[in-house]
Amino acid sequence: MSATIKALQDIMRRDAGIDGDAQRIGQLGWLLFLKIYSDLEIEAELDDVNYESPIPPELRWDAWADAETLGKDAPTGDALLDLVNNQLFPTLKNLDLDTLTNKQRSRGALLRAAFEDAYNYMKSGTLLRQVVNKINQDIDFNDTKTRHLFGDIYEQILKGLQSAGNAGEFYTPRAVTQFAVDMIDPQLGETALDPAVGTGGFITAVYERLKQQASTPAELALAKESIHGVEKKALPHLLCVTNMMVHGIENPSNIRHDNTLARPLRDYTTKDQVHIVVTNPPFGGIEEDGIETNFPAAFRTRETADLFLVLVMELLKPGGRAAVVLPDGTLFGEGIKTRIKKKLLEECNLHTIVRLPKGVFAPYTTIKTNILFFNKGEPTKETWFYEHPYPDDYKSYSKTKPMRIEEFTAEKAWWNAREENPQSWKVPVEDIAAGGYNLDIANPNVGDDKHEDPEVLFQRYAEARDNVEVAREALRAALAEALLRR
Repeated sequence: MSATIKALQDIMRRDAGIDGDAQRIGQLGWLLFLKIYSDLEIEAELDDVNYESPIPPELRWDAWADAETLGKDAPTGDALLDLVNNQLFPTLKNLDLDTLTNKQRSRGALLRAAFEDAYNYMKSGTLLRQVVNKINQDIDFNDTKTRHLFGDIYEQILKGLQSAGNAGEFYTPRAVTQFAVDMIDPQLGETALDPAVGTGGFITAVYERLKQQASTPAELALAKESIHGVEKKALPHLLCVTNMMVHGIENPSNIRHDNTLARPLRDYTTKDQVHIVVTNPPFGGIEEDGIETNFPAAFRTRETADLFLVLVMELLKPGGRAAVVLPDGTLFGEGIKTRIKKKLLEECNLHTIVRLPKGVFAPYTTIKTNILFFNKGEPTKETWFYEHPYPDDYKSYSKTKPMRIEEFTAEKAWWNAREENPQSWKVPVEDIAAGGYNLDIANPNVGDDKHEDPEVLFQRYAEARDNVEVAREALRAALAEALLRR
């Protein structure tokens, strides 16, 4: 299976329309989605003789892609490009849901969302036929062995995003998602959401835990219905819904192509609240003008991670649990960041911050990150910090030496029997408040002889410079107003 994926990528590299890893993954994404969707439709037809596909018969995968069945009638070259570019894509992008039956509608909505911003980048119909043939030859998702293997292979495809420029922001290392979900401990009957779902690492981990608890078909159906996600960008959304299908959610219509920040906070109601939120919102991102006005004036900022933290607090049910990955800048930032952290500590129990070392998200970014664990409905009394160390033989993480779930064994052993040790310490909320709600609290159990991270110092300098500029502008405005009054 791994060789198949490599062969597909090698074919696409020869096509003049494919420019770089991101386009190659995007091309592979919609092709694999459609093939897996087709295989699952065959399964649905066997289970339900009345099943009707929302795809017109002439555009279903087996009607144009299955060369073995079609023989000489299988389109290739310009004919294949014409079919894909001028028939398949326009039809799926513009599916009229009102013309579909109730049974078809959710699958139709999934198709339309998946292809809404997808593109066929390949310019050679001959090479496209080679890719399609290879997929048909080697991938049968109704084969148990293939389905089992494909989960791991798809994980490797997603991991490839880390080397695909800005697309790396959509992939959270499996070790991080697995540890966070293990500590949140989802239970069957609870609803879970990732409001910045990316390629779906967090919610697939949640689903796998819920699936283990399901002992009947009804409970398995409940587990599938409990998983929710929202992603505003097209490529990760397409990859995410495919990821859901790979993991056994045949119709992942609860994964929406949207921007959760674009909805005014006041419009969210108790119906939107969930028991669990697990997410890694894009850090370093800036939202488009106007998005900040969807939030109360005290928390208006265009910084994506800060807005998501406010949103997560709103989306949790009372007693709900969250695990949120955030950069160091959120911990020590001032101004609006301070007000957000004050709200967090007053409305939620921020019981644990796991401080991750540099390189966890390399090569996308080397910024140090943290996993914040909190429960909604009771104020924080004290916060425990755990400084995750590198393995003994590591100086940093890399593509060949990624973070491994086994590294979290110590944290898991410590979690329910907490004591201070060289990696962990606790801070009363009164001390945090007295420090201006700065959560960037150094480990008191190590010496002071280590140097501060240059990137952290630079980020602090940049924030201080911005604050000075804001103060300068305010002073200019005040002076100008005073002069006008004279």
